[in-house]
Amino acid sequence: MPHIDRLPAIPLIASDPYLSIWMPADTLTQTDSCHWSGPVKPIRGTMTVDGCPCRFLGAGPEPEADLTELQVSATRTRFVSTFGGVQLETCFATPALPDDLDLLSMPVTLVTLAAVSLDGAAHTVQVRLHLSDRLCYDGEIRPAMEGAELMLADHSAAWCGQAVQKPLSHSGDHITIDWGYLYLTSEGKTERTGDGVQTTCNLPLDGTPAKSVIAYDDIASINYFGDLCKAWYRRDGRQITDAIRFAFAHFDQILDRCRQLDRTLADQAREAGGEEYVALVNAAWRQTFAAHKLIATPAGEMAFLSKENDSNGCIGTVDVSYPSIPLFLQFCPELVNALCRPVLEFASMPVWTYDFAPHDVGRYPLATGQVYAARRHVRPGQSYPPYYLYPAGSDIYDPAYQMPVEECGNMLIMLEAARTFGAGKELAERYRPLLDKWVRYLVECGQDPDEQLCTDDFAGHLAHNVNLAAKAVVGVACYARLTGSETHEALARKMAARLLETIGDKGNTPLTLDGKGWSMKYNLLWDRVLNLGLLPESFYAAETASYLPRINRYGLPLDSRADYTKSDWICWTAAMAPDRETRLALLDPVALVLRETTSRVPFSDWYDTKTGRYVAFIARSVQGGVFAPLLCR
Repeated sequence: MPHIDRLPAIPLIASDPYLSIWMPADTLTQTDSCHWSGPVKPIRGTMTVDGCPCRFLGAGPEPEADLTELQVSATRTRFVSTFGGVQLETCFATPALPDDLDLLSMPVTLVTLAAVSLDGAAHTVQVRLHLSDRLCYDGEIRPAMEGAELMLADHSAAWCGQAVQKPLSHSGDHITIDWGYLYLTSEGKTERTGDGVQTTCNLPLDGTPAKSVIAYDDIASINYFGDLCKAWYRRDGRQITDAIRFAFAHFDQILDRCRQLDRTLADQAREAGGEEYVALVNAAWRQTFAAHKLIATPAGEMAFLSKENDSNGCIGTVDVSYPSIPLFLQFCPELVNALCRPVLEFASMPVWTYDFAPHDVGRYPLATGQVYAARRHVRPGQSYPPYYLYPAGSDIYDPAYQMPVEECGNMLIMLEAARTFGAGKELAERYRPLLDKWVRYLVECGQDPDEQLCTDDFAGHLAHNVNLAAKAVVGVACYARLTGSETHEALARKMAARLLETIGDKGNTPLTLDGKGWSMKYNLLWDRVLNLGLLPESFYAAETASYLPRINRYGLPLDSRADYTKSDWICWTAAMAPDRETRLALLDPVALVLRETTSRVPFSDWYDTKTGRYVAFIARSVQGGVFAPLLCR
């Protein structure tokens, strides 16, 4: 039977925070594709059958082809359109393959177009794929553009980009790339047009696909503490043209690997959380990877840098990395170390004199020092000062807006989780003095945190936060594991016993240590995943069962303060459930949001559990947290 997946937005190109293009509709022809943040970035496809044109992708004057199938898997968006007795199958594939980090870091999308006759008659079929040069600039005012045609990998190719190039010239949240070059390479005739690049192919009716590669050369990817660093695959001198040649030379093998990953992941998800959970992991996979940029540091090491999409644009945010790590722990734990590396490097600089971990390392794509809580506010598009160069004692930050317990716990948990899942502890050993300082902060201030922010900073400051206290307990236990400290293992168990005595073990545990409200206790996930043995099994059975009566149509609220929730935390909480029935009861409503929300944005992690409408946050990396149930199968 034909199958049509319903998502709030359909991924087409998903390489990094700038090259992230989605279709915000149920079909592929209702409107034009756009960047995740909203600006229109048209990718248009037309098919001409026996001289009669139609549209199978994007807006335009031609009649729409009928959409008969749409399947969104982890790495591929495949859809089938029919018109004039011909069926056209289109596939956009992102090689987000964590077992091949060179390929994963290449900003390439593989496109196939294949036609068959539906009525048995002979037809003349021509397809055209057009990419607008709006992919190359930010804002509505079109700058002077350049472009040309050339041969790449023995195929016809074309490129376009701004006549004046200013790499890494802005930072912010709701802005798109404003430099670099768009490439299209195809088996058909590919050319530069007045407003972009396009390829035209004559298709046989035997299902043989025409192949194209879409690529983007960002020239320089990240300002990493003053060094303009390139994507990981370019660390040995390779260029975007080498990536295109590689993609074409291995086109079929890459697609086969994508299909295999999609099948394997779907099987794992089905086992862990049922059919509805498969939809969640398929929606989260490309989005999570595309919210990061994987670069080579000046030392030749990996740095995996997230962007806080639709939040504040920060780069390398610790409490955004923390929710995302279940995906990476399961499939490439070294990426968790790559998330931690930039934070550890910044925290070692003279400017960072605090006894707790930083929140971020800059504002994307400028990793030039923490900007959250900075006393100086810089407008979107402008750049923050190079804080990484400031001396000790510089009065840059407002302490009231730091997240001390949150970020100390996050860093210790991430480093120990990476070690447990096989990434080693060399990074933790190299930065041991920082870890010693952070664990001291948790021991001294984490048992009963004062009024401070946690990762759910949109909810405001909160004193005696049980989730922060839980994070402190787990963070101390993770430090003990990392360092072999029997003293800290004993401290963690003492803190855990005191926490349990305060909040109880009968479920419905409070939001705060003084007994107010209630909240889901997502931070305790690592007690179970890492087998820390801090709280008894009976606690998790009673706690997760107590959430069930509180579930609204679209999920469990975050806590008693509002009806909104966070999808990543729901998935973490579901992973803690000791029985499948409770787990599915928590997960299934999140999948329902994907099918029913009227918010036409990529998978939002902050939404209303009664209306299904997103509150804020679009296309964020935290959806890596959707994969938490895979860690507890």
